[in-house]
This record gives sequence, C-alpha cells and structure tokens, in this order.
Amino acid sequence: MKKNKREFPKDFLWGGAIAANQAEGAYDIDGKGLNVSNINEFVADIPLADRMERDTTSTFVNEAIESIKNHEGRNFPKLRGIDFYHTYREDLKLLKELGLNTFRTSIDWSRIFPTGVEEAPNEEGLKFYDQLIDAILANGMEPMLTLSHYEMPIFLTTHYHGWYSRELIEHFVRYSKVILERYKDKVKYWIVFNQINLIGYQSFCHLGVTEDTQENLLEAKYQGLHNMMVASAMVKEAAVTINPDMEIGMMVFADQVYPASTKPEDALAALQYSQMDYFYSDVLLRGKYPNYAFRYFEEQGINIAFYEGDEEVLKNTADFLSFSYYYSSLVSKESNENNRSFLSNPELEKTPWGWSIDPVGLRIALNQFYDRYQCPIYITENGLGTTDIVEEGKIHDDYRSYYLAEHLKQVKEALYDGVDVRGYYAWGPIDIVSASSHQMSKRYGFIYVDIDDYGQGSKKRLKKDSFAWFQQTIQQNGAKL
Repeated sequence: MKKNKREFPKDFLWGGAIAANQAEGAYDIDGKGLNVSNINEFVADIPLADRMERDTTSTFVNEAIESIKNHEGRNFPKLRGIDFYHTYREDLKLLKELGLNTFRTSIDWSRIFPTGVEEAPNEEGLKFYDQLIDAILANGMEPMLTLSHYEMPIFLTTHYHGWYSRELIEHFVRYSKVILERYKDKVKYWIVFNQINLIGYQSFCHLGVTEDTQENLLEAKYQGLHNMMVASAMVKEAAVTINPDMEIGMMVFADQVYPASTKPEDALAALQYSQMDYFYSDVLLRGKYPNYAFRYFEEQGINIAFYEGDEEVLKNTADFLSFSYYYSSLVSKESNENNRSFLSNPELEKTPWGWSIDPVGLRIALNQFYDRYQCPIYITENGLGTTDIVEEGKIHDDYRSYYLAEHLKQVKEALYDGVDVRGYYAWGPIDIVSASSHQMSKRYGFIYVDIDDYGQGSKKRLKKDSFAWFQQTIQQNGAKL
C-alpha cells in the first residue's frame, strides 16, 4: 500500500512568478504595441481596499491611449514596470542565488504581434524572449511561460470587442503557435491564460471588453470566456503536434469561500458560488460544459453562442491545473444573489489591502481541486502584498517569511493528504507593479526594488530578510518550516 508523506518530493519545483506587463517596462521600443494593462493608472483617491480594477469604458481607453502617445505625464505604472526588459540578467542571477529551480513569467502578446492582427511576428520581440529564456535556463531554472497574462494588444479592444469577438480566437492561436514552435525544445510547462476565472476583478485586462459597448455586459463576458476556452483547447491541440512532451496547463484564481453561517441556505450559496468558479476548470480539464452552468446562464439571462466544432475542440483538455491563492471569503444567500459578491471573515487577520490571511484555505483548495480532477497541480501564485520599510539599508520583513511559512506548512499537509502538488511559485519574488492596485508600494518580493508609485527611485535591488529565509527553506526542501 502506498503511503503519503508529510514532506516535499525531491523533484519539487520551488519557483517565483511575475508577469511581463508588471515587470518589463520598455513599452515603446523594439516594435512593441500597447496592451490592455499598459493603460491602467494608479488612482490616488480610491481607498486602498477598493483599488481592484472594475469595468472600464471605451472613453477611458481612448483617452488613455492619446495621453500615452502625447506623453502627457499621467501616471501609468505598467508602462515602466521595474525595467526588467533591461535588468533581467542581473535579476535572474539574484533569483538563482535565492535558490529557485523554476521561474514563471509571461510572453507579452503585444511585443510579438503589436496590434494582434499582423500576419508575421515582430522579430525584435521574439529576440528578447530568446535571450530571456536562455538566461532562465542558464541560471538553472525551469521556465514556465504564460501565453496571456493581461497583455492583449489594445488594438483588439479598440477595433474589435476584445474576447467577445470571435475573431480573437484566430489571432490568439496564430500568436500561440509562433511561440510554441519557437520554444518547443526549451520550455516544457505552459499556461495558456492567467487566472481565466477573474471576470469580476480584472474584466477589462482579462477580456478587453469595455462596459459601454455591450447591452448585456455579463453575457458579453461569458461569451468572451467561451471564446477563450475554445482558444485554449485549440492551443492544446496544436501543442500535441508541435511537441507532445510539452505540458499545457490551465489556471484559475482559487476563490475559496465558506458559508457565512450554519444556515443550509448559506451552505447552498457557498456551493453555488464555488460551482461557477469550478466552471472554467470543469470545461478545460473535463472537456465539456457542466450541467450546473446551464441553469446559472438561464437564470442570469445569458446566451452563449456555440459555433460548429466548439464542443469537439473543447475535448482537447489541459494537462495540469495551476492556481493562485491569496485569501478566502464568506458567502451568504443574500450576497450570492447580489451579483456573486462575498463577505469578509471576521475570524481572520487581514493585510493592509484588506485581503484575509487564511493558510488553511490553501490546503482546503488543494484537496478540493485534487478530489475533483485527479491531475497534477501547481500553485503558481501565492504571496503577501504589503508595505516594506527600508531601515539603514535593510528590510526586516519577518511578516512575509511567517506568512509564506504558514502557507507552505499547509501545502505539506496537502501532500500528506495525497494531493499531487508538484510546484510552488511565490508571487513576485522581486518587487513588481501590483496588478490590482497598480502600485509599487504593494510589495511581494524577497528582493526590494527602489521605485515608488510614481516611478521615482534609484532602481537598486536589495535583498530583504525573507530572501535568506526562503533560500534556506529551498535548501532544506521545506523540511524545517
């Protein structure tokens, strides 16, 4: 009889993850086009807890594009990132010193196809990723690449309707095939879409759909998601031909929820909330729409247009599940009826950005996912976003080490439960611009980057105290957490 062990496997992947749009900068060189994330800006008068991107209008998009083109000086943090485009060699050396044996980043679609509709790729953009991937490998790290991490060319929003437009499938699959062909012998692990279920928090950056161009915005979002899932399955189908050894994964945000009370109605609400989060992984890992989704769509007045061949294409299921995990929430009958909203858990401590801290929720999510799919799982994002203070050239961030240790302990427990967890990627091993708040001051890294919310600073890299802690944790393969 096989016995599970409360320990990390010897071949466990200890990684860090970033996204091109939050790190690279260099938005206007080597032929790059603007993408949906480039036009986001930090808005100072929004409360910290509410700085999650909501729906965006076409008016804002066009004004932002003109502002960037005219160099009007508005604060667009993701135009500059941390200048990883120029500093990646030095930054990767630091990550090698940290001990990472894998590194996740994304390919910026708008570097390869600046508008998204070109017939041929931008060779200068490809050359950058040639060099980046070679540097990742040279530093002893297994690359995991995301094909789409909020980097859709903005042209596909202004001249189409983002992923709501069926034409995007063709454009995205062409781009994906170029990338998979180019790196088929260098990159084994791929994620097609980052956090494909985040239609509420990152709907514009995620889908490129603007709210004022749709009569039924919710339906437009789900139609866009259908098109994305078809595209994802087509990428998987293509990958089998290009190199069958490549592993194509799907990724969700683990939106872990609990019933707000002991009422059966709240338990049912939590179940129904969770089902519509499982919807995406059910389709991409099981190969068809689940029955519960049809009732949800009918009750919400949503009609999804299926095209001939869609159902067959969706049978090209992903090889692994990956997910991000940051917090958990409560759901009640009333909150679920209120556009799938959720409640804060008064039992849990919170970060300065209002995110609950729930390490046990990570173990629960791992078990629930594995019970449902019985496939390899990678935790491709987990971390603490908070402020760091530099004191005499040092950053004492024991709070970060404690946060990560508590979560890793729960990963170890999940392994003992029998869950097939194969890798853990700390989000933002080096400080980058926050996806949700567009700030540098919301920091995740083991490495401090001296840039503030407005781009001021020396750009110097500085190891935090957590650097040594995570380095030792990797060296010990998590044995002494």
